[in-house]
Amino acid sequence: MRLAALGPLHVSAIGLGCMGMSAYYGGADRDAGAINTIHRAIDLGVTHFDTAEIYGPFTNEELLGHALAGRRDDVAVATKFGQLTHTDGPLPAAAGIEALRTRDGRADNVRAAVEGSLRRLRTDRVDLYYQHWPDPNTPIEETVGALAELVAQGKIIHIGLSNADPELVRRAHAVHPVAAVQSQYSLLHRDPEDVLLPVLRELGIGFVAYSPIGQGLLSGRIRSAEGLDPLDVRRRLPRFAGEQLRRNLDAVAEVEAVAREVDATAAQVALAWLLAQGDDLASIPGTTRIDRIEENIGALRVELDAHQLARLDALRPEREVRSQA
Repeated sequence: MRLAALGPLHVSAIGLGCMGMSAYYGGADRDAGAINTIHRAIDLGVTHFDTAEIYGPFTNEELLGHALAGRRDDVAVATKFGQLTHTDGPLPAAAGIEALRTRDGRADNVRAAVEGSLRRLRTDRVDLYYQHWPDPNTPIEETVGALAELVAQGKIIHIGLSNADPELVRRAHAVHPVAAVQSQYSLLHRDPEDVLLPVLRELGIGFVAYSPIGQGLLSGRIRSAEGLDPLDVRRRLPRFAGEQLRRNLDAVAEVEAVAREVDATAAQVALAWLLAQGDDLASIPGTTRIDRIEENIGALRVELDAHQLARLDALRPEREVRSQA
């Protein structure tokens, strides 16, 4: 298995985003099927598993913790905090998850959140612990200061940031080294290339790409949102509707053309292109299915020549729409 360097942490270049096993895409599989998929991923050499307390909420961490029983030391576990608050006092008995949902990077919340994640993951440490989204009301210096304390205590090994801009990354990294920044990146969504990736490389920070197959669009198996589960969040996303969908499908057609040339699937070509962007970049495509895990790992065998990479580099459908807005 090819490895990616996330600062000092080395993980499989193709990991597994576990979110869809518990939330957001409808038809979540919280039982044996998802666990079997995680086990198959480990057997294939995947060492990078990504979750978050908000997924479910909480149930995705529980699922991953259960699946990794007896195999924890073989993998790196990444989870995220900061979209739920744990420190604002007791809630009314009828309060649901929305009463807890907020961006909370306060030091007390960091300390409370990690204890819950450790318990649900059935582990004594988190290999990569991300702030999920920046908290506009808490200085990043306070948040990272609390994370640094957890590193010193051995409860987390490496610090990460998710959905953070370059300025925030610089401020955080000045308090304690940041190992990785996670953001959306794919042939459809190229924004990190402009400013974020150059800053990360300047600072020696790795990059983790989520939604590297464009939330399924780059597989070529989704032509519209109509066939998706009624509870699937993608039914409400702009990339799956109207002019944006048309542009994206035009890009998918070019990916499929390259895939035919190299005897691969479109999803494999999308992942192979992403892996060609550098050894400091890892991807975490999500799936609940064993055959999709096997397909994703197959991307490591795909070789794209300079002409094919150039054709793929020219695909910027979402950026083009935004630039005209």
